[in-house]
Amino acid sequence: MSRLRTPSPGAGTLHVVATPIGNLGDLPPRAQQVLRDVAAVCAEDTRHTRRLLAHFGIEAELVALHEHNEQQQAGRLVERLLAGDSLALVSDAGTPLVSDPGFRLVRAAREAGVRVSPVPGPSAVIAALSVAGVASDRFAFEGFLPARAGARRERLQRLAGEPRTLIFYESSHRIAETLEDMAAAFGADRHAVLARELTKLFETVLDGSLSALAERVRQDPDQRKGEFVVVVEGAGDDADAALAEGRRIYALLSAHLPPSTAARLAAELSGAPRKALYGQ
Repeated sequence: MSRLRTPSPGAGTLHVVATPIGNLGDLPPRAQQVLRDVAAVCAEDTRHTRRLLAHFGIEAELVALHEHNEQQQAGRLVERLLAGDSLALVSDAGTPLVSDPGFRLVRAAREAGVRVSPVPGPSAVIAALSVAGVASDRFAFEGFLPARAGARRERLQRLAGEPRTLIFYESSHRIAETLEDMAAAFGADRHAVLARELTKLFETVLDGSLSALAERVRQDPDQRKGEFVVVVEGAGDDADAALAEGRRIYALLSAHLPPSTAARLAAELSGAPRKALYGQ
């Protein structure tokens, strides 16, 4: 039986600090003060964070904390926290733990009774959603899709019937293929928004059907540069959701059955029209 954890007396605080995703002017005064006051800053890439701190004239001890050493570093850092040091946790950009390292340290600190305090600020997920013009009352953040094409398409097929707005991160060398895979899995006409280089000099926010966005990215090399957030409208009403689910089932079955048989079974299982599935 679990019990409520009580704070450890004399322990420091672990501050989870959001940093700019591009525009350095987005580091708020409170975050700057916390980074000045803590005993050390735990950073995903100490070189990147050193440049950020130098821009604001902040001198701090830097401790590398990334996916390859977090399990080992967490215990040492919690010891420092329990001894009274306050620490800051930052990622290379945006809010830590959102597709970035840090959750092991936060969990270990909380289990030890250390206070963990957020210093909120930039987040590429929320920034993209705020300008997308799609339903934002319910959304699901999926982070980065698998790099391998087969695994990526399988993941997208599983999400085809999701009624909530979907948000993804993607890299420059996979964005074209990912948009094409999304059009195939969700339907070419599904509305989406492609946010590139948010808050940076060459920021662009494009919206349209998935097929139109895929075509734009294919034709314009500039739209294959930088960092991307893809916001995809949910499956919508029951008919749209049934069609998306039918396509997902058909894609799975057609790998093992004749197309006509796969379409018939997918239609029976999803309630989608058989003719809309055949040949997908």
